[in-house]
Amino acid sequence: MTAAAGSRLGIELLSVFGLDPVAHVHLAADLGCGHISTGLTQVPFNPHAYAPWSLREDVALRRATLAALRERGVTISLGEGFGVRPGVDMRERAADLDLMAELGAECLGGVGMEPDAARSDDQFAALMEMAAARGMAVTIEFAPGLAIGSLDAALALVRRIDRPNFRVLVDAMHFFRSGGDVSQLAALDPDLIGYAQLCDVPRVATEPDYMREASFERLAPGEGGLPLAAFVASLPPSIAIGLEVPMFKRAAAGEPPLNRLRPAVTAAEAILNQMGDR
Repeated sequence: MTAAAGSRLGIELLSVFGLDPVAHVHLAADLGCGHISTGLTQVPFNPHAYAPWSLREDVALRRATLAALRERGVTISLGEGFGVRPGVDMRERAADLDLMAELGAECLGGVGMEPDAARSDDQFAALMEMAAARGMAVTIEFAPGLAIGSLDAALALVRRIDRPNFRVLVDAMHFFRSGGDVSQLAALDPDLIGYAQLCDVPRVATEPDYMREASFERLAPGEGGLPLAAFVASLPPSIAIGLEVPMFKRAAAGEPPLNRLRPAVTAAEAILNQMGDR
């Protein structure tokens, strides 16, 4: 069985806590999703004690991942791990971009962690050029506490860089917790938004450590307090929507990813179906 034809929904890397990319592809397809996000190496949070893996080092794993993608009708909608940060030069990551292009990644996920605005702009401009040369787009994901911490800051960066392959990634948790309102999204030129990530959380933070909550404990749509139907309705209708729903406590208790994530997929499908969209 292949993934549901035309499905906008995907399973994000953070949701599967170290699962290898071949199994990740099959999981997404089994859940009826059309895409995944992945990095080149395993995330450090691994409650199921999956075997270590690296798409950077393991040629056989890259081949197996490509075969699984073709077999199951799944695509890599977001290649993760391209944060702009102090001490890292994007121009030295050409080999990583080559690998993402080899895997068929449609877009690279950028995050702004460089406090020097001039250097940040330079690094993102370099990433744009390198990605464009390989036929890939780039997104900037904003989050409270990062150097690029709000929708307005992300939009300002995109407009400064001014490249056609650079757009904003809007994560539901980060958007609402940074003070965003859906009217802001609805008023934007749709070409400025390239990707979305869906989850639920309480509207007001209950955890003292924001990034810990974001990385380890989110909820399926409908289980928190975010206005997700309005959020999805305000997005461009063609963009991919990744389900970023890490549930570390449930994973550490032994619950497999298929069981953890099926309710999130079902709830997200219901939201899309309300708008006549799958």
